[in-house]
Amino acid sequence: MKELSECRVLIVDDVPANIDVLVQALRGDHQLSVALDGAAALRTADKLLPDLVLLDIMMPGMDGYEVCRQLRASPRTRDIPVMFLSSLEDVQDKAKGFEAGGNDYLVKPFEILEVKARVRSLLKAKAYADAVKEKIAYDLRIAREIQMGILPPDVAAIAQGTGLETHALLEPAQAVGGDLYEALRTPDGNLVLVLGDVSGKGIPAALFMAVTMTLIRAMAPDSHAPEEIVRRVSDALVSQNPRNMFVTLLCGIYDPRSGKLTYAGAGHPAPVLVRGNQAQFLSVEAALPVGVMSGLMVPSTSVDLQVGDLVVFYTDGVTEAFDAAGNLYGESQLLEALALQSGRAAAEASAALLASVRTHAGNHPQSDDIAILTLRRTQ
Repeated sequence: MKELSECRVLIVDDVPANIDVLVQALRGDHQLSVALDGAAALRTADKLLPDLVLLDIMMPGMDGYEVCRQLRASPRTRDIPVMFLSSLEDVQDKAKGFEAGGNDYLVKPFEILEVKARVRSLLKAKAYADAVKEKIAYDLRIAREIQMGILPPDVAAIAQGTGLETHALLEPAQAVGGDLYEALRTPDGNLVLVLGDVSGKGIPAALFMAVTMTLIRAMAPDSHAPEEIVRRVSDALVSQNPRNMFVTLLCGIYDPRSGKLTYAGAGHPAPVLVRGNQAQFLSVEAALPVGVMSGLMVPSTSVDLQVGDLVVFYTDGVTEAFDAAGNLYGESQLLEALALQSGRAAAEASAALLASVRTHAGNHPQSDDIAILTLRRTQ
């Protein structure tokens, strides 16, 4: 945890004499910075990220209330504690300070010992909160490494010898998420391909994702049809699902001898077939997601792939990506982006689709996990 002597205090007051008193009182105990007006305070806070702001209210130009509001509005400075030091002593003035986002309020003239005590208290609380956040961030980084390690490291290697080139990517919206993909070889030489999306986000979705992956790996090798895999996984999840979570799945089995891809969807978006310069959705009959009910009956569909065909599985984090204006990426842009991928390798097509989604979103934060599994018949 950060030592108090390492903590930086930003003193904001338009009266130099007031700053001198505070500097004399706090010098040697903490790192200090000063600002003589609100605009300078915001610039200094953004640059140095102090651990505490001692903020006067009555200043020319921007008053302390507005400085505090702008500190709270910025992602960089929103968590910095603010203590108002003001000659305004009415209850309404104090209430306005707390409504603006202040953590403490002390009326001038103040006792130096009280100022120092409150400064130490706020800094200790900030240091503890920062230590907790750092520990949580560390744990989430480890959790992400573990989750990414659950996924198959190289789906292309798994598909070698089948005449099908494969590539997969996953971009969680948070440190961990609920999207998943899998590629498995069966004893009879077929290739099982699965893409899924767990309900919710974060740690609960990641745990449910790990359970789903384990069930798929246990049940896929001795299953002979995608609908059988979906039903067996759903039955297992329903038997122990106290939070009533679910996962949408798109499961396909590719027969390298015939070039036929048989697939079944459980509440999942339809895959896209790219043939020539045309991209179109493959038909998927409506079905409930996995984990909702036992005995889930999911119809399957088959498509004969031609050499050069691309098939793209994706989660709804692709089509439901937002830009800053709230516009969805949508199915039309999906088809337009994929139509341009004719003749390209599976990895190139996956990367191009992700780049298209990111271009659409711009600086808007990613709102959902994104997973893409791309298949290309090469022979």
